[in-house]
Amino acid sequence: MKLTHALPALAVAMTLNAQAFEVTSQDIQEGHPMAKTFEFSGMGCDGANVSPQLTWKQAPAGTKSFAITAYDPDAPTGSGWWHWVVLNVPATTNALPRGASGNIKAALETQTDYGKAGFGGACPPEGHGMHRYQFTVWALPKAQIDLPADTPPAVVGYTLNSLAIDKATLTATYTR
Repeated sequence: MKLTHALPALAVAMTLNAQAFEVTSQDIQEGHPMAKTFEFSGMGCDGANVSPQLTWKQAPAGTKSFAITAYDPDAPTGSGWWHWVVLNVPATTNALPRGASGNIKAALETQTDYGKAGFGGACPPEGHGMHRYQFTVWALPKAQIDLPADTPPAVVGYTLNSLAIDKATLTATYTR
């Protein structure tokens, strides 16, 4: 009888001790504005267009690769705006330095909504208010996601959502 009552408490204790998959950054903070360094260079924006440093930990069991995306759900498009899409990041990787875009070993950077591969920084319309930029690391059960580099970002997003074991998101903001 005592064992039956102890099992729910044990399950709660085990859940509380489990570490969650998470992403952090030395460059951007949850809920805080990003620096101009991470603003796009073009389309009326004149930032440095540098990708931020990202670190992730506690990847779930079965992770064979990671994907990284940066997405603005507040873009006035009706479908948001994809700023960065990276596939096939080796499971042995747990961080990317600032400015990693274009130099991520064994990974594939696919097309963004800017029409080209690689990081495209924040560039909300002037006066449009604060936009959120969701930097997400996806834990995937496959070492390779076989999509061409010119795959539309929404198709990549659909693919990642259908495959992901787990994901961790860090949301920063930007206003012009």
